[in-house]
Amino acid sequence: MTATPPARRTWRPRTRTAAVAAASALIAAAAALLPLPSAQAAASGCKVDYTVNQWSGGYTAAIKITNLGPALSGWKLTWSYGADEKITSAWNATVTQSGKAVTAVDVGWNGSLATNGTADFGVQGTWSIADPPPANFALNGVGCNGTATPTPTPTISTSPTPTPTPTPTQNPTSGPTGQPTSQPTTPNPDPGCGSAVVCSGFEDQTGTVPSGAWQVVTPDCQGSGTASIDTSVTHSGTRSLRIDGRAGYCNHVFVGTTRDISKVSPVVYARMWVRHTTALPASHVTSITMADANDGGRDLRIGGQNGALQWNRQSDDATLPEQSPNGVAQSAPLPTNRWVCLRYEVDTTKQSMRTYLDNTEVPGLRVDGVPTQDIDSQWLRRTTAPRPTTFRLGWESYGSGDDTLWFDDVAVGAQPLSC
Repeated sequence: MTATPPARRTWRPRTRTAAVAAASALIAAAAALLPLPSAQAAASGCKVDYTVNQWSGGYTAAIKITNLGPALSGWKLTWSYGADEKITSAWNATVTQSGKAVTAVDVGWNGSLATNGTADFGVQGTWSIADPPPANFALNGVGCNGTATPTPTPTISTSPTPTPTPTPTQNPTSGPTGQPTSQPTTPNPDPGCGSAVVCSGFEDQTGTVPSGAWQVVTPDCQGSGTASIDTSVTHSGTRSLRIDGRAGYCNHVFVGTTRDISKVSPVVYARMWVRHTTALPASHVTSITMADANDGGRDLRIGGQNGALQWNRQSDDATLPEQSPNGVAQSAPLPTNRWVCLRYEVDTTKQSMRTYLDNTEVPGLRVDGVPTQDIDSQWLRRTTAPRPTTFRLGWESYGSGDDTLWFDDVAVGAQPLSC
């Protein structure tokens, strides 16, 4: 918790002699000119951006604090929920909840907040009645209204006038020795990735052939499909990953990350922006694969069949949803000629998966342990939870299905990711 600065002592000049009075006045003036301690001082102004991603019964929220007051070396943000929201997890902050009251405290490395400095963290939670925006944000006990509260000007004795002490032009921006002043930089940072293991907008790519943390791979066989770095079509920034997928078996082409996701747990969260030029065909196609260590290294695959999104398991060709008319109707087609946000969650401790398209959950792509007719009976034939170890983006077709598609702003990590 933030320590309360010691109360300022009031100096009262004695009246025995003029010399003593003058000395007392000089002491008072000097004390007033000394800078207030800022390392643990309460914020004198702040602003909070609370961006929520809501679905039926649940939500995630990205929270950004802007310190408009003196520099801080530790922060505590509090707020109140207006309904029955319950926080279940958090990242980049230690978050506790008591009733509707929530307290978030820095985690050390992100505790230093210079004047106009920012800190980002997030929460995930549930709700059943409503999920209105929270209220009463306060930073270190001071309400956040988006404006800086004026700092009281010290009163200086005018007789005699001391030589002015140079006043710092800005608050110090560094914290105590050994404490970093900002969040560690994630390679190829992308807004919204936080500390994700994979966090890339492909901005580090310097040529047309994927390189560095992204490598072209053809796991089964190689044909005429190609992968390249594109500068003409992007979701953000100046670069994206382009896949020119070709129909017919053995035209497989993928670009895989070299980053280790085998230890991401207990839930693997993934998010990407994708743009297709062609509607998903009736035949089976795949655009995302993850090797499953709990299934002999065979792939978990996301793609399409019968014109709708589907999961597919390489080891037994099980699909989610089942490819019946009722099952396919519970999935969704993939929009064409526009960027769409695709994100999913794979639990490594139990058979549980959720998939979202533009922040709307796709009911036919959900596994929750409760068998659902026409949806997951094939998928639940395996009881062992998957353990993804790789992550690849590309295209493979098992019949018809040429497509040109792009990926951008890709992230994989152990914390929820928003679009």
